[in-house]
Amino acid sequence: MSVKTTQRSYTAAFISLTFLFFMWGFMTVLNDILIPYMKQVFDLNYTKSMLVQFSFFGAYFVGSVIYFIVSVLYGDPINRMGYKKGIMAGLIISATGALLFYPAAEFHVYIFFLSALFVMGLGFTLLQIAANPYVAILGSEKSASSRLNLAQGFNSLGTTIGPVIGGFLIFKYFANSPGSDAVKIPYLFFAFIFLLMAGLIKATRLPRFTNPGETKTGFGALKYRQLVFGMIAIFMYVGGEVSIGSMMINYLGLDEIGGLSHIEASKFVAIYWGGQMIGRFLGAVSLSRTKNTTLKTAGMILIPLAAFVVIGMTNGFVTALVYGFFLLINLAAFFLGKSLPQRTLYLFAFINIVLLATALLNKGPVALWSVIAIGLFNSIMWSNIFTLAIAGLGKFTSQGSSLLVMMILGGAVLPVFQGMVADAYGVHLSFIIPVFSYLYIAFYGLNGYKPKLTAEDAVKAL
Repeated sequence: MSVKTTQRSYTAAFISLTFLFFMWGFMTVLNDILIPYMKQVFDLNYTKSMLVQFSFFGAYFVGSVIYFIVSVLYGDPINRMGYKKGIMAGLIISATGALLFYPAAEFHVYIFFLSALFVMGLGFTLLQIAANPYVAILGSEKSASSRLNLAQGFNSLGTTIGPVIGGFLIFKYFANSPGSDAVKIPYLFFAFIFLLMAGLIKATRLPRFTNPGETKTGFGALKYRQLVFGMIAIFMYVGGEVSIGSMMINYLGLDEIGGLSHIEASKFVAIYWGGQMIGRFLGAVSLSRTKNTTLKTAGMILIPLAAFVVIGMTNGFVTALVYGFFLLINLAAFFLGKSLPQRTLYLFAFINIVLLATALLNKGPVALWSVIAIGLFNSIMWSNIFTLAIAGLGKFTSQGSSLLVMMILGGAVLPVFQGMVADAYGVHLSFIIPVFSYLYIAFYGLNGYKPKLTAEDAVKAL
């Protein structure tokens, strides 16, 4: 196969995966809408309402543990079956979870909804294990962070649109449905989309990366320092990100913060997640290996400028002006990062610590915008942590990926802790929980990413 043919097949595969990233971002962020909805419908406290995230993200842990055990005993499953079949299986399981929302609404049982979310989470687990490393290896290792940031940018497009559409459907269009019926039709539609995507992936020619004859058993991936510390970093990142998003509608509804209704707050949740999209597209440009400095700089200026215009058109000039201030800080941080994944990571983590401290010590618009701006600086964290953690793992890449996906458990654990703090001390003070997440992420970008496995040890591990 010629180089040009290979590049075309890689490009076609990447394009086909972008909608996949978009869709699971859209579905994941709908949990932020489900939490206040379930809290209202079932009259729950903050801790119990956070079981939505516990069920969904807990499935990542359970699914990844099962995957890891199978890989230890029998060798990596995806290395045997191929990424394509792994992605298709994940989509079918996700569709099953979405379909379960219908009987859950019929019976109007909270634990049934949690079970449906758990099944959907299992499907997303397989998608994460397969799709993230697949995007990373569709080209050179040096540009892996840029490629994954671009794919995650489309994931963030889903998380940006999700709160707006989800908020409209659940809090307005189906708001007068009896009991918990407001989620019936939306999730039936999502199930159909997942099944349609599985069919499209089956029909798409994807480059095959498998080595069934060289599949390794054992705990080889855990010999890599960057992976072990990266697992904790993923736990902290997802936990912090999900905690903030999960509590945001209730946070923005506080009289001392914004006093917003659920439907009004969902628009600001969209800006929070939209910040991730902006930052990830910026990260794709900043961390790319493009040698044309002028073209790279122009691209990095154009993206936040376009975001400023869009926000101004949709939310007004004042909102755009305030958010534009944070866009400038984000752009400056990218330039200070000098296209280095680890440097950009710790700079962004430090900025988020400052933003959270500002939110905790203030009220009103200052606190409101400090929390919303965090989305901009969360943007590159998943991609940068993931690629730094799996760098140099070789045949243990998929096993390492399953371990990283396992640590999405943070999205199940930390929101519950934040819910407990909110019940005990108030929603405002509960934002102390994500501070600890970003402190660790800053450490990972400064030191934790560095591999300590010698070349001789690496050969032995293989």
